[in-house]
Amino acid sequence: MAEILLSLTIIGVVAAITLPSLTGNINERTWNTQRKALYARFSQAIALMPSLNGYGTLIEGNNSTSAVDTGAETFVTEGLSKVLKINNICNNEHLEDCGLNKKITTLNGSIITFPEKMSELNPLLTSVSVFGGFSAIDTKAAAFETVNGESIAIFYNPNCQMDMNERSTVYHGYYYFIYPKICANFVFDLNGNKGPNTVGKDIGFMTALYSSDSIIVAPQLPTQMAAGTNAKVKQQEAVSICKNQDGELRLPNIDELVAIFVNQNLLYGSTYTASTAYWSSNLAPNKHAWGMGMESAAVWCYNTNTTTWSVHCVKR
Repeated sequence: MAEILLSLTIIGVVAAITLPSLTGNINERTWNTQRKALYARFSQAIALMPSLNGYGTLIEGNNSTSAVDTGAETFVTEGLSKVLKINNICNNEHLEDCGLNKKITTLNGSIITFPEKMSELNPLLTSVSVFGGFSAIDTKAAAFETVNGESIAIFYNPNCQMDMNERSTVYHGYYYFIYPKICANFVFDLNGNKGPNTVGKDIGFMTALYSSDSIIVAPQLPTQMAAGTNAKVKQQEAVSICKNQDGELRLPNIDELVAIFVNQNLLYGSTYTASTAYWSSNLAPNKHAWGMGMESAAVWCYNTNTTTWSVHCVKR
């Protein structure tokens, strides 16, 4: 009897140690599968829409109460719902009715209030004016639930523009701004308010760019490299940093860097301020490559042999 009790005790201790890890691994695989399936459905839906701009009414008033802003909700009701199966739609005052938790955990562990308007994704979206740039309009979010059980908030720019192929200009120091290209940003929770309500687990984001010939990107950042690398390196060294850290990691392309910029607060919390530029995987002729300044939302073209920038690594 004593031997049986001892064996049961050992089994119990081993189970207590290993079960949380096993459960966590199962959850991670489940979320990863759900995330990829959601991205595939949204990619198909966005491709079917004739244009992403022009939905709803947007009249800026003297303050938030006098402004008229129906863009995000109208985009869902009159646009997205035609190409994607949706169960429930919630306006800005009732985001929680669509299963979105009031408090969420960012990628680096900060607790923030779920964003309800564009500036709460990243204040720079609606305030940047450096280098002659211009800011986005601080539109309100709406939300909806899919038939698959995901809860999704949408942040919408009804004035977004098409890609003008600015990256065809490749001389050193050339730049352009990405604000006009951002059409919609989706923040999703794969299992509603069940938890853990954490970015990188059940919570993620997708960004739709360009009013026509639109695309959607959903970069996933590793938690162990949440703030990128502090060291500034050349572009080829940046490629190696991602590859050496994890075989699944790579440099983001320009559109994925835009999504990272848009969702800064979800990644780092509202206290984080970026003050550097990051390399992308987009190459240009004559030993040039494209990167993005996170303090200005400008996309830059620079010489890969002489310029050093910071690194973000992503995976699908």
